[in-house]
Amino acid sequence: MEKKIIEHDIRGQICPANLLMALKSINMHKEGLKLGTVGLLFRTDSRDATLTIPDAAANMGYVVSVTKQDNGYVISVDSAD
Repeated sequence: MEKKIIEHDIRGQICPANLLMALKSINMHKEGLKLGTVGLLFRTDSRDATLTIPDAAANMGYVVSVTKQDNGYVISVDSAD
C-alpha cells in the first residue's frame, strides 16, 4: 500500500499556533500514522517550530525529521515502525 503524504503549509504562523496546528493534524491522522499509511509534512519558516513540533511528535512516539529547504524548513512526521 502506498503511503499518503499530507502536507501542511504553516509558514507565517508563530508559536504556539504552529504547534497547535501540527498537534491537531497528528491527532486527526493518528490511526494512519500508526499503520504507516499516512505521513505528515509541515512547511514552516519558524525556527521555534523546528524544536517544538519535533519534540512533541517524538514524545508521542513518532519519527521526526527536520530539513532546511529554500527559505524555511520541512518537518516530517512518520510512524515509528
